Amino acid sequence: MDKKQREFKVLLVDDEDVFREATARQLSVRGFIVLTAASGEAAVELVRNDPPEVVVLDQQMPGMHGSDTFIEIKKLDPLIEVIMLTGNTSVDNAIELMQMGTFDYLMKPINIDELLYKIEDAYTRKKLNEKQQREAGQ
Repeated sequence: MDKKQREFKVLLVDDEDVFREATARQLSVRGFIVLTAASGEAAVELVRNDPPEVVVLDQQMPGMHGSDTFIEIKKLDPLIEVIMLTGNTSVDNAIELMQMGTFDYLMKPINIDELLYKIEDAYTRKKLNEKQQREAGQ
């Protein structure tokens, strides 16, 4: 995808300020419209008021945990695709979240190119799901 084709909203949710700001900058430079939130509660509020197409969500956050945030986002808009990030390797947790409908699960530190591909793939899946829903007359 070239830069012009990437003009869709990505919400980046992470309580680590340096990681969140640096990653948001890298995504913005590559043509994404980036919203950021430092907590699950702030993320849910953003989704409610200005829904993104894709959410990149940290699993381990104080307050509202990533899993709970994911559930709330999906209640608000089941078609938003969510990519989970974690610094901890919990295979059981990753499997559980994938079964619940997360698009993917990436380990920190992330490779920005891998994240870009995942975001683009998640956006493509969202658009396909929206089209199928329209065609089904829902």
